[in-house]
Amino acid sequence: MTRRFLGIFGTSLIIAGLLPGLGIAFGAQPAPATDQAQAPDDVPAQSSDQPPQGADQGQAADDNGYASISVFTRALEMIRQDYVDDKKVSFHDLTYGAMRGMLETLDPHSQFMDPNDFKGMQDDTKSQFGGLGVVVSAKDGNLIVVSPMEDTPGFKAGLLPGDQILKINGASAEKMDLNDAIAKLRGDPGEKVTLTILRPSTKEIKDFTMERAIIKVPSVKDAHILSPEIAGDDYKVGYLRITQFNEPTASDLDKRLTELERQGMQALIIDLRYNPGGLLNSAVDVCGQFLPPHTLVVSTEGRMPSQKRTYATSETGKEHPDYPIAILINGSSASGAEIVAGALKDLGRAILVGETTFGKGSVQSVMQLPDGSAMRLTTAKYYTPSHTVIHEHGVSPNIHATLTADEERLLMLSRREEILSDDDKKDLDGFRDPQLDRAVDALKGVMIYAERTGQKTVLFKSRKTDTSAVQ
Repeated sequence: MTRRFLGIFGTSLIIAGLLPGLGIAFGAQPAPATDQAQAPDDVPAQSSDQPPQGADQGQAADDNGYASISVFTRALEMIRQDYVDDKKVSFHDLTYGAMRGMLETLDPHSQFMDPNDFKGMQDDTKSQFGGLGVVVSAKDGNLIVVSPMEDTPGFKAGLLPGDQILKINGASAEKMDLNDAIAKLRGDPGEKVTLTILRPSTKEIKDFTMERAIIKVPSVKDAHILSPEIAGDDYKVGYLRITQFNEPTASDLDKRLTELERQGMQALIIDLRYNPGGLLNSAVDVCGQFLPPHTLVVSTEGRMPSQKRTYATSETGKEHPDYPIAILINGSSASGAEIVAGALKDLGRAILVGETTFGKGSVQSVMQLPDGSAMRLTTAKYYTPSHTVIHEHGVSPNIHATLTADEERLLMLSRREEILSDDDKKDLDGFRDPQLDRAVDALKGVMIYAERTGQKTVLFKSRKTDTSAVQ
């Protein structure tokens, strides 16, 4: 059975939490958390000696399925007969090992999950979970922190994007399978986990001890009108941060926008930095807050015709006023964040400020197998409305602005909600966010130009409603 639900991060996983991969599919019968993320019907299985409809026809000439399987079964027999340790050669263990290797050779996002891994992934779709709240990815055999989620143990401990995990509770993480790492990091709330971290920016190696906790992270945070010290006295510039895309994100965003509009907001900055993604339907609904109904937001294409799909804003969505928007992005903005940024950029609804995004724009379909295990298989790629591919390229900003390693550390420190130490307060004294400053300057320039020319402020190029997705 092929199940599809569009989740977050590809092989990037939240330790003991959330979903593995914006674009992860589950279901002919989607889970409740993703029941609006529509997907193609199941594709019937094809015989091994004939390529599926839509597949490359040259594949059949090079592949002989029966001959290849014969080689595999012969190797299986020899291993079971001659390998020195008879406790490691059960059909179950060897078959699972072969499937792991087979999927790992395809790309970093395809993966085999045994029944426990698959059940854990299903449990992770809940809005509340236990763990460290750290998004990690496997890169060149290393475990890399993509971003710590705000207000979680990993965030409070001081982990930073780009940190490399060397050890987990003293055990080396080098070449560790991502699922094995997750299994070691997960556990009951209240238990402690020690990560040995290499910080590339300083070459420092340090132990971070954290206590697992029940994590429930609000996705829309810190909505306010920027102070005159940041935005000046002439314009009211609103700011809010979206930390991830889950079911209530669009409705929470609508409430925050309405509050800011009541305060006289004239322009808006949406901060998507360190946002690892989320549910596809949530990302589309967020775009619907700023675009007309039936506007194409993102499309998917794969080898099979059934993978060609389009996703558009809802007919019933609420569109807010046409104030100018700037979106802050960086290398830890991934998946759903890239879809939102790419769509609003392509459609002329926002300017992007910051750095090129992570580049996770592929669809993983989760296909359950008869014994309760499952495969996560890359089946398609995401494209922005201008048909620009996101995967491995990312979304580039209109205005390039970077942070130094120390500025990034201070930015993360400024987002902590607990009481800061005197040293931390001293470090933050006088800190200004350079990327935020660039976004404010860009919006002020747009509004000044609009006032002088009498033009509308919102569109950075022409935009028209696309109804192709909803015929």
